[in-house]
Amino acid sequence: MRALVDELNKHAYRYYVLDDPTISDGEYDKLYDELLALEKETGVRLPDSPTRRVGGEPLKEFVQHRHLAPLWSLDKSQTTAGLREWAERVDKLAPGGEKEYSLEYKFDGLTINLTYEGGQLVGAATRGNGEVGEEILPQVRTIQSVPLSIPFLGRMEVQGEGIMPLSALRRYNETAEEPLKNARNAAAGALRNLDARVTASRHLDAYFYNVGYIEGKTLRDHHEMRQFLIDNRFRVSPYTRYFTDIEELIEALDEIETHRGDLDFLIDGAVIKLTDFALRERLGYTDRFPRWAIAFKFEAEEATTRLLSVKWEVGRTGKLTPSAVLEPVDIGGVTVRAATLNNAGDIARKKLRLNARVFIRRSNDVIPEILGRTDEPQQDERQIGIPAVCPACGAPLEQRGAHIFCTNENCPPRVVGRLAHFAGREAMDIEGFSEKTAALLVEQGVVRDAADMMTLTEDRLQGLPLFKDKRIENLIAAVARSKARPLDAFLFALGIPNVGRKTARDLAAAFGSLDAVRAASREELIALPDVGEIVADSICAFFASDYGRGLTDRLLAAGCAPAWESQRLGDAFEGRTVVLTGTLTTMGRKTASDLIAAHGGKVTGSVSGKTDFVVAGENAGSKLEKAEKLGVRVLSEQEFLDMVGRAPQGR
Repeated sequence: MRALVDELNKHAYRYYVLDDPTISDGEYDKLYDELLALEKETGVRLPDSPTRRVGGEPLKEFVQHRHLAPLWSLDKSQTTAGLREWAERVDKLAPGGEKEYSLEYKFDGLTINLTYEGGQLVGAATRGNGEVGEEILPQVRTIQSVPLSIPFLGRMEVQGEGIMPLSALRRYNETAEEPLKNARNAAAGALRNLDARVTASRHLDAYFYNVGYIEGKTLRDHHEMRQFLIDNRFRVSPYTRYFTDIEELIEALDEIETHRGDLDFLIDGAVIKLTDFALRERLGYTDRFPRWAIAFKFEAEEATTRLLSVKWEVGRTGKLTPSAVLEPVDIGGVTVRAATLNNAGDIARKKLRLNARVFIRRSNDVIPEILGRTDEPQQDERQIGIPAVCPACGAPLEQRGAHIFCTNENCPPRVVGRLAHFAGREAMDIEGFSEKTAALLVEQGVVRDAADMMTLTEDRLQGLPLFKDKRIENLIAAVARSKARPLDAFLFALGIPNVGRKTARDLAAAFGSLDAVRAASREELIALPDVGEIVADSICAFFASDYGRGLTDRLLAAGCAPAWESQRLGDAFEGRTVVLTGTLTTMGRKTASDLIAAHGGKVTGSVSGKTDFVVAGENAGSKLEKAEKLGVRVLSEQEFLDMVGRAPQGR
């Protein structure tokens, strides 16, 4: 059986990855059937057996998977000017020396993260929020180009993109009862289907581009990593080029876009990365993106269609947003029936009228956007009406800047929107509470606001449509769990205007308690980094209003206990400003930054007279020179570890 598995996997690799088979399909099937018979006879199936690729009984639910290393999003540009600006930022952050860039396809599918241990595939997950995804190992095993075993025996994570080849999409649709419209959605839907047999039926493929975590091996640059992936039988991008001149790279983008339609898979752009890993470490990350990489997005595809009607929808803030209903049109394999308009001014600026023909574009290949009307007038065109009162509740409207707002705090769509936001994953994380659930509970008069939701009882849910005993039990339990959410999540859940997830976290870290945030003055708020006058005014106004004050008090009375556990470990860098430079051999740059923050310090990117310490790792450059010139104290990596009381450990 071991010999058969090894031989079959070797032939599968040559067929699916190298496109260079050495035996016929009939010979492969004969070996496969022999293995299948042995597995049936012995009741044993090896972990990398190709018979695992067909899928088994459907899963009951997806389970969460925490990645060993974070999966980052990429900053994006749709213009060559934006790409040049990115390259200039890189040069400013890491001046001196020639920089090499890699250029590869940006595959349009679903990100997958594979885990290998002892040479075996032991886990596969979606990207999720970058830290936690959903486990999809049975689904990923159905992808023939994914190696079930590899030569490297250490623990590692590999990132790639699951895709559906366009040829596979065409073949599938020839016999499908319900044809698939788009290869990207088909791949994402297949990988997130609880039944792996559905995944297998779509004949997905995968390309791999990054080793996010590895034990027992050090990779120095993109060249070495790519070769490592190839040596371990991963399919890598068929297009990879390297440049030291950003202008030459930009010229190559035209070549990719010109031949985009010749490919058997969807791409929506190209990815540019600095190849040197030490330089990547120096540049580090923003809150969301690595500074050393960027995605260049190609122009979206366009079409024309008729604007049939406009619906005005009310959001949780009361803002009315017009939504265009379109005559269905196919753009890039997706049927578009609706598009979002910004506001009444946008409608007037684009000279839109009902029944007019309009140019439609899928902005960033995803969101439908109306660019404007065609020059061809239609006989039955009519004016688009602007509401005089709220279309949902009939309350008076108020013009604020470019937008129209409903003045009724209790307008049903506003209440539903606030409830859905409050229960969201990054807010109170109430599992099973969707916008649809919120709409039902508001319609039935069960809840009016978030405080009502936190006091839900089984009696109030009994007899509601679609609410059976198990669902009621699960929702009540989820509400109870959410009452212990930390302070930053609670602040975000309140829906304070202009307060996003990061600002909520900054408020929690700065003030440490809900009482302190509520009592904070405008001046104290503005003194925080990244909190300006508009945000400070929004926070003060919210907690001073009858609505904000009353809602917060009732949530606390309902048992919510938002607390903030300080991440402080000591005061070694209390009130000090620290700059990191060079390559740290015992930890990544982010870990070092977190340690400095946990000991009361602040990390900045440039050395100045206000800098207290510079931590210098290997190959430190101009920042070290400037620190020595200014007389700033320089710490070696070991001295830094001694100050934070941390023993050296492997990366």
